[in-house]
Amino acid sequence: MIYHITIPEHYEKFTGKEYYESPSLLSESFIHCSTLVQLRATTERFYKNVSEILILVIDEQKLTSELKYELAKIGEEFPHIYGRINKEAIIEIRNYKKKNGEFEL
Repeated sequence: MIYHITIPEHYEKFTGKEYYESPSLLSESFIHCSTLVQLRATTERFYKNVSEILILVIDEQKLTSELKYELAKIGEEFPHIYGRINKEAIIEIRNYKKKNGEFEL
């Protein structure tokens, strides 16, 4: 499994569609994801000023777009999806709201 973090307002734009895409697909040509081990640090690094997030749990075997693990500037390999995420690959959506200033993942 791999994980993609987004905010509810952005995910809602894809209600009724068979796919999801993040803004990074247009700006960087891929969708950022994390492994389970990377999830907490990614959330703390990029979502500290957000009060609610969704974590999309993605079965990479069901993806129709290309998945690559690539080295990031911090020296870790992260999963990147080169294309839209077909909703059949999203097997769970977890909703988290901040409690005491942090997300309890």
